Amino acid sequence: MTKDLWRCDAADLAQRISRREVSAREAVSSVLARIDQANPAANALVDVMHQQALAEADAADLALAHGRPLGPLHGVPVTVKVNVDTRGRATTDGVAANKDLVAQSDSPVVANLRAAGAIVVGRSNTPAFSIRWFTDNDLHGRTLNPFDAQVTPGGSSGGAAAAVALGMGAIGHGNDYGGSVRYPAVACGVVGLRTTVGRVPAYKASAPIRTLSNQMMSVQGSLTRSVADARLALLAMATGHPLDPQWVGAPLRHPPLQRPLRVALFKRHAAFDADASVVAALEQAALWLSQAGCAVEEAEPPHFEEGAVLWRQLVADDLRRAALAAVNKQGDAGVQAALRGHMHGLPALDGNQTLEAYARRFSICRDWALFLNRFDVLLMPVSWQPPFPIDADTGPPESMQALLDAQSPLLGTAMMGLPGLSVPTGLASGLPTGVQLVATKFREDLCLQAGEIIEAAAAFSALQRLAPTTP
Repeated sequence: MTKDLWRCDAADLAQRISRREVSAREAVSSVLARIDQANPAANALVDVMHQQALAEADAADLALAHGRPLGPLHGVPVTVKVNVDTRGRATTDGVAANKDLVAQSDSPVVANLRAAGAIVVGRSNTPAFSIRWFTDNDLHGRTLNPFDAQVTPGGSSGGAAAAVALGMGAIGHGNDYGGSVRYPAVACGVVGLRTTVGRVPAYKASAPIRTLSNQMMSVQGSLTRSVADARLALLAMATGHPLDPQWVGAPLRHPPLQRPLRVALFKRHAAFDADASVVAALEQAALWLSQAGCAVEEAEPPHFEEGAVLWRQLVADDLRRAALAAVNKQGDAGVQAALRGHMHGLPALDGNQTLEAYARRFSICRDWALFLNRFDVLLMPVSWQPPFPIDADTGPPESMQALLDAQSPLLGTAMMGLPGLSVPTGLASGLPTGVQLVATKFREDLCLQAGEIIEAAAAFSALQRLAPTTP
């Protein structure tokens, strides 16, 4: 029935629209009705674009009727985050002082989605300045985890993940500087793809200056309900743009491997406490991969702990230089407390120390490249712990260390600019579980290949859990 089109994945919906089985207006209307039903409780979307989305849907139907070329997402409803420029809408980044900062143009990632035929139905919530693993701010309020309102939906793309999990758009745009796609994905039971630095063009006219660590570590990505949709979103987002000189036209597809996929399993580290549910999810995913013919071997990636600490140091120094004053002046109490915790115990590096740190980063990247030449994919946690209670990062700065330790699997991989895929595996104590897959640069296809094996075996659907179809 057309009223249930909000349940469709993007790939299915795009095919049905192109075959004229349903119209883009019907698809968008169904999703907007679902937003009206589910969003008041979740607060995942903070800017719902009813009239504009319906007008764009009508234009999409007209284009189809006239036989014009169709993009891979023609007529598919999607959401974008409030921290990227969307023409005619305020780029708030969860900050009250930005409520009137109206974008005059689309960021490249938004332009790419639209060029692929996608229709933006709403814009998703983020913490202030997008620098927490929680999603709450004084301007837009708190986004709730759809599985348990007492734990985080993740951040900073928590609004995007919750919206996708609840059926409020088949694809949610997100970005990932230190886990901001992958962590919300595992917290909300959806698929989260962090792309390689340079894969998807990034530029924000409302804030064009990017710090060095942001240039080297931050990427645009997607939240979806299936690995197939993550692949489709990547295809749509990855078109180059001259505003991002880092963009690389690397191929998205590669010839099939003529041997079993080589998988490194990393499930424990002496310096970090791993929850039993996290280890169980990794062992189950490893078994599924092995049963599918993959060659799985336990192995620890090089410099794991050092890489996580180095991410924290380089990012903290850039935040001190470029964001701390604004956060202290314009940020809410939550982001101010979180930032104090992030920086606690990290003295600022001087110029020579900073140069040495970036030189060390290069050496770590080289050793990881060798490791990922030996293995096609690294199977590892998203976090060592289940989703945290809300606002767990707002206590005394000393209490932040346990949270940072838990998030170490997100940090070193981001520090090196590598791609990563978060894939759900099931539930434990009522909360989603999942694993992370990491590959060498520009080999998102290997992550997606392994992710599809895990997805097929897990047969887990956040949407069915949260909004089961009634007979």
